[in-house]
Amino acid sequence: MDAPTTQHRTAGTYAQGTLLVIAMLVGSLMLWLGLPLAWVWVGSQVSNTSQPSLTPYVVVIVGLVVSVLLDYKLLVRLNDRYARLMGVAPVEFRTAWLRSMRDGRGRRSAMSVLDRVMILAVALALCSLVVWFFGFAHSSAPV
Repeated sequence: MDAPTTQHRTAGTYAQGTLLVIAMLVGSLMLWLGLPLAWVWVGSQVSNTSQPSLTPYVVVIVGLVVSVLLDYKLLVRLNDRYARLMGVAPVEFRTAWLRSMRDGRGRRSAMSVLDRVMILAVALALCSLVVWFFGFAHSSAPV
């Protein structure tokens, strides 16, 4: 199936694209907030004693790595599906440190929807960290 051009996109195409972007945002927020918090909670449930043990740390690290890789694969698939749906050409991006000084001078690198969604998710995660730190993380130690 060919991707629709701008003139042939319907309201349904835009609705599907919006749902894909929302799914990418949820997946990105899970990457930065949900998965780490969930695995720290799982690690706290693994240990039933206050004695130091390596098991909760291994569970958290292995679980987090596996779930982040799965989330990454999901986000890439969602981005590819969005690009096919909206008829966007794949983005060829080379980071600045891999380019020569003369390579692509005057050319702007295009960002994919996933790049923009990830930037938004990181900004939201940092804002939530600041709100939590200054608003809810009160020290219980006497001053």
